[in-house]
Parts: sequence; structure tokens; C-alpha cells
Amino acid sequence: MRTPFLTHPLSRRAALRVAGSAVLGASALALTAACSDSGQADAPAEIDALTAQAERARRDAASATAAIAVLPDRAGALGVVAAERTAHADALDAEIARAATATPSSTTPTTTPATAPPTLDQLRADLADSQKEAARLARTQSGYRAGLLGSISAACAAQQAVLLT
Repeated sequence: MRTPFLTHPLSRRAALRVAGSAVLGASALALTAACSDSGQADAPAEIDALTAQAERARRDAASATAAIAVLPDRAGALGVVAAERTAHADALDAEIARAATATPSSTTPTTTPATAPPTLDQLRADLADSQKEAARLARTQSGYRAGLLGSISAACAAQQAVLLT
């Protein structure tokens, strides 16, 4: 028996917006991947900033997952947010691992303690903060990292504007 992915179907317009945002983010990431300068050593501060972004992504994913319990009518959209933020954390972890081979870092991954499920407004605010921070950090990076962080920022904006409205 098949179960639908979304319990509350998205409108055609909302689905097209999500798909468009994903295509734009993937395009930006692909276009900047060739500009990466892998010959330079990474500063520990840069790795720490990426680690903070990964932790933020994990926290947002955990919040979205926890919110499903109190907002079952929004389970589909919240599940998408959780999956995308988990993918962001995984991509950042891969970049951190790649950078760590070039430069030793003193950072260690931390786990986010479980908290009460957030309200939808709180989750939107957290995603807005994540968007702004990823955009700010993207402006300080170049190449692949700038594209990755820009894509994360765009995805967070789309999640707020399309999925959680």
C-alpha cells in the first residue's frame, strides 16, 4: 500500500516554486564548483564557520521533525524541511571533512539536545536566521563553498516562503 508523501498536498504553484528554487540552487552550486581553489590551505576559522552552519542545519531539521508531532496537518511540508536541512548538514559535513584533510581543526561535532517542539513561527524565524547567516558566510567564501552556502541560503528562503506559509 502506497502512502502519500504529503498529507496536505501543495498547490501546483507552490510545487513549481519549490522545484524552481531547487533548480536555481543546484545551478548555482554547479556553476561555482569549477571556481574552487583546492590548492590553498583552509583557515581553522573557516572550518569552524562551516561546522556552525552544519550544527544549525541539524538543529533546524530536528525542530522540523519535532514540530510534526504538534502540527500533523503540516507533516508533509515539515518533513520536506527536515529532509532538506539534513541534506544541508550532510553536504557541509562532507566539505568539512575535505577541508580537514588539508588543515587540522580543533572542532568536534556536537549533538543538539532535544527540546520542546517549536511553533511554526519559531521554525520560520530559525530558518530566517539560518538563511541570513548562510548568505553572510557565502559572501566571505569563494568557489564551491560560496555556491554551497548560497544554495543553502536560497533553500531556507524557499522553505520559509513556500513550504511554511
